[in-house]
Amino acid sequence: MRSGLAMLFFLCSHMGMDRIDTARVAETLLAAPGWARVGLTAPTSHMRVEAAFELARVIVESVGGSPEPAHIDQLGLSL
Repeated sequence: MRSGLAMLFFLCSHMGMDRIDTARVAETLLAAPGWARVGLTAPTSHMRVEAAFELARVIVESVGGSPEPAHIDQLGLSL
């Protein structure tokens, strides 16, 4: 029996989905919020986890995936 991640990888790799472009990922990481990039090296595990999820969200959003809805406690910033 396959794990959920293995099944997802199998489906994504065979359904004509685009390959990951390393240059695009690098540009996305450099454009990600600074706290998330620095947060990966934080001494506390909860900060590292939050940073990793933020970077993952930015990458998914960059490749055209739908972003996850913001946390209910997160305040919106007007631009």
